[in-house]
Amino acid sequence: MRLLDRLTIIKEGVGIAIDAIRSNKVRASLTIMGVAVGVFVVTAMAAAVHGIRASFQGDVDAFGATSFQVRRRGIQLGGCDGTDDTCPDRRNPALTLGEAAAIRRLPSVQAVTVIWGDSRPFRYRDRYLQDVGYDALSAEWLETDAGDISPGRNFSALEEQSAARVVIINDSLQSQLFSDGDPIGKQVQIASQPFTVIGVYHTKAGFLKTMDGRGPDKPRAIIPFMTARRHLGLWERGVVMMVKPRPEAQQAEVMDDVTALLRGMRGLRPSQPNNFALVTSERMMETFDQIFGAIFMVGLALSAVGLLVGGVGVVAIMMISVTERTREIGVRKALGATKGTILWQFLVEAATLTSIGAVIGLVGGAGIAMLINQLSPIPASVPAPAIVAALLGSAFTGILFGMMPAARAARLDPVEALRYE
Repeated sequence: MRLLDRLTIIKEGVGIAIDAIRSNKVRASLTIMGVAVGVFVVTAMAAAVHGIRASFQGDVDAFGATSFQVRRRGIQLGGCDGTDDTCPDRRNPALTLGEAAAIRRLPSVQAVTVIWGDSRPFRYRDRYLQDVGYDALSAEWLETDAGDISPGRNFSALEEQSAARVVIINDSLQSQLFSDGDPIGKQVQIASQPFTVIGVYHTKAGFLKTMDGRGPDKPRAIIPFMTARRHLGLWERGVVMMVKPRPEAQQAEVMDDVTALLRGMRGLRPSQPNNFALVTSERMMETFDQIFGAIFMVGLALSAVGLLVGGVGVVAIMMISVTERTREIGVRKALGATKGTILWQFLVEAATLTSIGAVIGLVGGAGIAMLINQLSPIPASVPAPAIVAALLGSAFTGILFGMMPAARAARLDPVEALRYE
């Protein structure tokens, strides 16, 4: 069959499908709705996951492409809920400030930020906030965290070492404690202890920070690490280090240097495993992909149910269409139409029905993506592969479920078809 003939048949099939929708509004609507719901679910989830991943990647990149974490225990999906024997990393010793200082002295390392987080009540005059999160950080933290301080300043290394009671607050905490007033130099109470505000930190909104309570919409503070250790009861087994290599250094080489240093400081023999963990941004993204990959698979299962409902509708409406057009099929065959021509026409008609549902589902999914963009910091968008997959999947559903009615139409005897009343 020539290409022009196929295009003509496609045009006729689309027109017949539209006529079938008009004449069988209820059956056609159920078919289209089933496909639309299936495509909507997978499109909306793809848009959300794509946006969350982009936001997560932005948070990870903010630490630096080659930066990595040093942790007491590694990160893994589901964690480890067994005993100390089945989860030996539970016995890993806490990271220490001496180890951080030693890593900082490595020639290949540019900066090391010591990190620990907790929450305490904050008070300023008559304003009281029961549970405000804060990060206890070493003085170099701005080198591994994107953002800026204005007005005010960061705390110095000397202030950190002397456990000075100074605090940096974010925009949300400023508005809740000071309204529109200037907070610099004001004294706030953190767990009934006086702290002086020295700066206002503006952080970038991202999925990782938002989910962890570190987004700009949540009140949060930053204090020197030694201050938290001395005055606020820091739990040292929860300490994490962020290591930033020098620009000219390779990440793998720096990780080898840090591993060798820590093993030596901890007296580990060559046969003993590491009692600490190094976590790269790639590893964090792998964990993210595992979590949201599982969620996306659930979405695909729900989408498959919708497509199945649409497919059953395709079978029903196409069988009726074949019955109603039996004489037309007989006339076409009498005029020379082949089985392949009849089969192709009905498959195009079935694919048109499901493709209309796919377009409706895509429009709905794009609308959800726009709402997510407006109501959250997640840059949700429908990825091009999801659009292509939705259209191809819906067309395939139409062809698969329309094959039986189309084959029945193609097998009709022209003489018997012409006699059909």
